Amino acid sequence: MHRLITHPRASISVSALLLSGLPFVAACSASEPEPAPVATDAIAYEGARVIVGNGDVIENGTLVVDNAGLVAVGTADAVEVPAGAARVDLAGRTVMPVIIDTHVHLRSENREELVEDLQRKAYYGVGAVLSLGRGVGDVAFQVRDDTIPNAARYLTVGRGITAPEPGRTEVPFWIATEAEARSAVQELAPENHGIVKIWVDDRGGQFDKLTPELYGPVIDEAHQHGLRVTAHVFTLEDAKGLLNAGLDAFAHGIRDMDIDDDVVQMFRERPEVVLVPNLPGTGVATDLSWLSGTIPPDQLAQMQERSVDRPAAQEAFGIQARNLARLHADGVTIGFGTDGGAGWSPHAEMEDMVRAGMPAADVLVAATRNSAALLELDDLGTLETGKSADFVVLEANPIDDITNTRRIVDVYLRGDRVDRETLSAGWVGQ
Repeated sequence: MHRLITHPRASISVSALLLSGLPFVAACSASEPEPAPVATDAIAYEGARVIVGNGDVIENGTLVVDNAGLVAVGTADAVEVPAGAARVDLAGRTVMPVIIDTHVHLRSENREELVEDLQRKAYYGVGAVLSLGRGVGDVAFQVRDDTIPNAARYLTVGRGITAPEPGRTEVPFWIATEAEARSAVQELAPENHGIVKIWVDDRGGQFDKLTPELYGPVIDEAHQHGLRVTAHVFTLEDAKGLLNAGLDAFAHGIRDMDIDDDVVQMFRERPEVVLVPNLPGTGVATDLSWLSGTIPPDQLAQMQERSVDRPAAQEAFGIQARNLARLHADGVTIGFGTDGGAGWSPHAEMEDMVRAGMPAADVLVAATRNSAALLELDDLGTLETGKSADFVVLEANPIDDITNTRRIVDVYLRGDRVDRETLSAGWVGQ
């Protein structure tokens, strides 16, 4: 016999209670509708080998990109992919950070040419470049401040500083006194370049070069304005003088002779100094067919014909290669630069650095993390949470073979895929 339980506020019969419960029972028996997925623009790139850029490698990694940034990077079992995120399967691929080229000379007379040069860099996986000493006019600074689709970032030091070089370019400041040296830096400082470029080279005996009495005040004045100084250099003697004067970076390696113990010790005493080797051509004939995506066939054929063995170039390469190998082995921080404008040149430079004796893994760190640090690009250089989503997808692992950096599947800048197909079609058809 059922006992009726009455609520203080109401009296309900048993039959009414049973009848009123029927809809509730029916409702409970039906399945609850699935909640609608949360809308998201996130994209998960899954299954690739991830070269972080700092020396670490993540096997079977996942990168989650949202709003042009990396919101998660790690092993597949450690990264939680947001519900509703798009997924891109990169199994069998390798992902690395974009390359940072700290020494270029691009066409800067008009915007169209400069943008094309930056797009050619992006096509080959370069995310940012620094124009060293020949950037003048409004175009360079307009492009520096713009975000251009399918193009690498552009930075410039503006005008460099050198001794008078009649007959050569007049873009740099020509200085002959300490007052002129300091005045040039003072003119550069408000433009917020971050780095000052100097040339210390007599160009094979053609000109007088900057002396310590001139480049010393440049370095001192730059440091007073919070700027760093990088130097085009040729001789061992000048490298020593520049280190004594407080130089921050070398835009070239030492080229006239094999280095000695003294300069090695000087580098040890200045561990913050960065060496960008900018190796010369090896002087060895090489297959250039991998450039077919950006160079018309007739031009590529001409380039291939000119690629021959050159003993004198091999000797010059040997000097710089030995110097790079020794300084790298001694722990000097190595950056990356090409001293040119060709989009593909970073891949040749990386191969040359390995040929000189650097392990491929260290070359990749030089071309990513170290160079981003030199340019103070805090959001580039490594694939880590909080960085910009700038990365290259490769068919194979460049740590195994550095030329695998050329086997590009895709390039992403600020989270957007570079339209390499359209770029290639335009260039090859020219």
